Amino acid sequence: MFIEPRRSKAHRGWIEVVCGSMFSGKTEELIRRLKRAKIANQKVEIFKPAIDVRYDEKKVVSHDQNSIMSTPVANSLEILPLINNMEVVGIDEAQFFDEDLPAVCEAIANRGIRVIIAGLDMDYLGKPFGPMSALMSIAEYVTKVHAICMVCGDIASHSYRHHKGDILVMLGEQDVYEPRCRQCFEEGMVKENPTLFPD
Repeated sequence: MFIEPRRSKAHRGWIEVVCGSMFSGKTEELIRRLKRAKIANQKVEIFKPAIDVRYDEKKVVSHDQNSIMSTPVANSLEILPLINNMEVVGIDEAQFFDEDLPAVCEAIANRGIRVIIAGLDMDYLGKPFGPMSALMSIAEYVTKVHAICMVCGDIASHSYRHHKGDILVMLGEQDVYEPRCRQCFEEGMVKENPTLFPD
């Protein structure tokens, strides 16, 4: 379990990334860390991409139905003017943000603010998703969480998509995605997409 570093008045900000597949508990961990910051009487603000309206238009909601109020934004640059006097900034579904997000997070951390980011590290093809790889490279702390493979019950690190098509961003839940281990993910991709994964 992640334990927050001890803070001092002279302590600079930093970046934390929580990543993993669908259904691995990323948002749950983000909410847990933000609620702990609130218990510590820190000023907290959380942002999410405006396109993510699966559970709620304004709240960040985990698959376990835990929630926290957030500010939806259309792009990452909208975050900077909204963080005045904040001590902790949370960002959910970071993979849906634009490529400016790493620079925005660095600018926030350089103001002495703790930044906690949650997002999918890989897309439905098993490739790095959006700005996530850049965020992981600049973060002081990276936590990779895992789900359970829905095929074999092993540790899952991939998000397998049942619906065919080449659209990268397809919002959905269990009806569209399921967590899979590396082997079951590869077997499914070869079976359903033989042209993308030839022998």
